[in-house]
Amino acid sequence: MPSKERDNMIKLQCTVCKYTNYFSHKNKKTLKDRLELEKYCRHCKKHVTHKETK
Repeated sequence: MPSKERDNMIKLQCTVCKYTNYFSHKNKKTLKDRLELEKYCRHCKKHVTHKETK
């Protein structure tokens, strides 16, 4: 079962400093577009947009 969980895993990368700060799951059947969230970046020390990467 762990391989199925890894299929839905995504990385969220900071748009300012380009660090990969977060990992999350996404239902790829319902969400076709890339995910963008406002999250806290500990390198920038502020809330910035994080985009989904491969």
